[in-house]
Amino acid sequence: MADPILRQLILHRFRSLQLEQVEFDNPTFLIGQNGSGKSNFADSFAFLAEAMVSPLRAVLEHRGGFSTVVHRSSQRLLPYRNLGLSVVLENPDSDVSLARYGFELRYRRDYGFEVIREQCVVQRYDGSIDWINRRTAKNSTLRWESSLDFPVPFLEPYALALPLVGGDERFQAVSRFLSEMCVYRIDPTALRIMQDLDGGVRLRSDGSNAASVLREIQRESPDTWKRILELLESIVPGTIGVQPKKHGNKLTLEFAQDWAQTKPVKFEAFNISDGTLRTLGLLAAIFQRPAPSLLVIEEPEATIHPGALGSILDVLRHAGRFMQVIVTTHSPDVLDAKWIEDRHLRIVNCDKGATRISQVSPAARAALGEHLMSAGELLRSNALTPADLLEQSQPNLFEDDLP
Repeated sequence: MADPILRQLILHRFRSLQLEQVEFDNPTFLIGQNGSGKSNFADSFAFLAEAMVSPLRAVLEHRGGFSTVVHRSSQRLLPYRNLGLSVVLENPDSDVSLARYGFELRYRRDYGFEVIREQCVVQRYDGSIDWINRRTAKNSTLRWESSLDFPVPFLEPYALALPLVGGDERFQAVSRFLSEMCVYRIDPTALRIMQDLDGGVRLRSDGSNAASVLREIQRESPDTWKRILELLESIVPGTIGVQPKKHGNKLTLEFAQDWAQTKPVKFEAFNISDGTLRTLGLLAAIFQRPAPSLLVIEEPEATIHPGALGSILDVLRHAGRFMQVIVTTHSPDVLDAKWIEDRHLRIVNCDKGATRISQVSPAARAALGEHLMSAGELLRSNALTPADLLEQSQPNLFEDDLP
């Protein structure tokens, strides 16, 4: 497995996460009941990725605005609290050994919000360090500090700086990794209907352009396409092929199934089961090119037969050789693989409206380490419990000491 690049994520009042610092392995499984906050946590990756390529105001409005995204412990409280995210990356490219990026937003009545702090620090193997450090005073006066030798960029109070300076090779590794993170919750309905044509470069979060992505894979990488067909046949017995098919300016998917007749029987996607379509969407997410820097899959077990989940898990493990993989689940069948260790697991709970994320308890860790039970068996017996969350100092979103 590839070493994880995203080592740490700090969330400060993001949706249901009041203050969480999460460490990652590869792959990482987030296990929690419905309503525990797994999807809110997964959305933090999509939020960061979108913020690197779209205006921050649009990213927030897409989620209902700042007041919807910021965590509130009570509906009676106005959304005046700050919202912050911070990441630590290790070896995002061949030159950078360590990088940290974070930002903090504050509510404003006129703008809706403003960026009050933003920082990116990049350390290279040769010992050099490049950084930007932005602060906004209460009167909205901008203070800009940087190791860069170019002029202070013009920044709106509600705009991030990293998307502007990310084109500079000194910060490119950070902005590229964040922008290429992808979060998927494949919707079979989106694969069943006629899809609009596009370039097929990046699969949408629900799989609604899967036909274009698969057509691009078929065109550019025949070996990868052959691999997808082999995996689909092994996961969905009887399905021996799939073909993107054009109808005017639309694309659909045509499946071939072996019914022990002279010729395969062909069906278009609207006649195919949810499980088959979701499986194909997952394969498109994993094998798309260019590959995501980090791949988040939400609940891969949905509508897929438990007997096929082992193959899905093998594919996700294979993907972990080339990218970082994070999976949210509440299914013990997903966790039955013997290779899953305690370092791969994070437990998600909801306590008084706040999502908490922790490692597994010492007892569960011992059972896994001694191979007494798999993670799936522990979950079935309600023994996959979280470690005690001890009181700790508040994680820092930013580096205090800069060169």
